Amino acid sequence: MKILPILFLFFSLNGFAQSYTEQIAKHRESYKQDFVKDDYAPLKESDLQHLHFYDADSAYKVVAEAEILKNEKIFKMPTYDGTSKEFYRFAKISFVLNGVTVKMTLYKSIALASNPAYKDLLFLPFTDETNNKETYGGGRYIDLSSKEIKDQKIELDFNKAYNPYCAYSDGYRCPVPPEENDLQLEVKAGEKLYTGEKKHRK
Repeated sequence: MKILPILFLFFSLNGFAQSYTEQIAKHRESYKQDFVKDDYAPLKESDLQHLHFYDADSAYKVVAEAEILKNEKIFKMPTYDGTSKEFYRFAKISFVLNGVTVKMTLYKSIALASNPAYKDLLFLPFTDETNNKETYGGGRYIDLSSKEIKDQKIELDFNKAYNPYCAYSDGYRCPVPPEENDLQLEVKAGEKLYTGEKKHRK
């Protein structure tokens, strides 16, 4: 008599997996189209075939404890072109990923904070053990919103990790992920290495 609930659970989980995979597929399609729509972007439609991603994996979607920081000083985060951009530390987050307790920092851009469209944007740059092997050597980024922090928690999905523009072309001011976000584990989720020819921006 217990077989029906078990079957129901199996199909429910299977449905969730398909639904989640579809969600990530839609997110990635939107991500690709943003390149095509943006004249400033380094990639054109013909370049999109060289974008690659890990298969969607819900194990890399976690709920993190978030501690919002107070009275943080503005600092200059170095960029790969030798300049820097101003940020401040917005929150410390901690979570368990693949059995490992991870601590990271969320940042807020000074330049974007004054723009109403981006005033809630949080920036999560990071490096991990896949860099220079399966993913871009300069690390990857995740975008979040301060509005997503509820009851001192925030959902973090590494399947949405993306490459900085510097992975595709020179001539961009891409922030270098700070050492405090250097993860001592492999994050096999999100965007992989770009396989097209690196462009040179005039």
